[in-house]
Amino acid sequence: MAVRAARCYRTVSFEAACLLAGTPPWELEAVALGALYRLKGETRADGRWAELVGPARRQAREDTFDRWAYDLAMPRAGVRTVEAIRPFLREWVNRPSGAVSFRMAQMLSGHGCFGRFLHKVAGRETYPICHHCGAPEDTAEHTLAECATWSRQRHDLVSVIGMDLSLPSVVAAMLGSQEAWRAVAFFCERVLLQKEAAERQREVRGDGRRGCARRRRGVGAGAMPNSVPLRRR
Repeated sequence: MAVRAARCYRTVSFEAACLLAGTPPWELEAVALGALYRLKGETRADGRWAELVGPARRQAREDTFDRWAYDLAMPRAGVRTVEAIRPFLREWVNRPSGAVSFRMAQMLSGHGCFGRFLHKVAGRETYPICHHCGAPEDTAEHTLAECATWSRQRHDLVSVIGMDLSLPSVVAAMLGSQEAWRAVAFFCERVLLQKEAAERQREVRGDGRRGCARRRRGVGAGAMPNSVPLRRR
């Protein structure tokens, strides 16, 4: 469910998918709901429930965030995504605006149209190279901060969010203003649309390991809508 809500590839880890979706893991939600249910049973008879329900829900919410942050301190997978978003966990989940698009999720997770992912995880490329600049390994970080092919798009991005394109700094900038969020979203759309088109051309030519018959449906979420509405709480 978290993967679907986040509009990301099914190979994205559970921890990272929950973060991208802005939704605590269901087991933590269950603990909070259980605590509220028990409190309701203990206080409803004497009429205190109506007075306590508001503060109790807020405390349950805070406890959920605390447990979630604690669990994310030692992620089993999706480390890059977790380390970028965890310091801003409350701000990320409670942000008043901003939606994570399918292509933004690729950039934030590293699972998408990148040579390393297509080679190592999806098995659709023989080598992890960048087909756009010839670098030996194409990753989300390379696409965001290094690949010369996207220098014009990158110039437009850094003019809004600043020169630091490390993922934690990018996330901090996105949460700092709607303009920065839109700038990152625009960069992801412009660049990854072109990378996806180039990948399709390679498939048609038979340049990839498995040729043009191999489609994304077994690994990705390309047929999903481009964005997921922000879950408000």
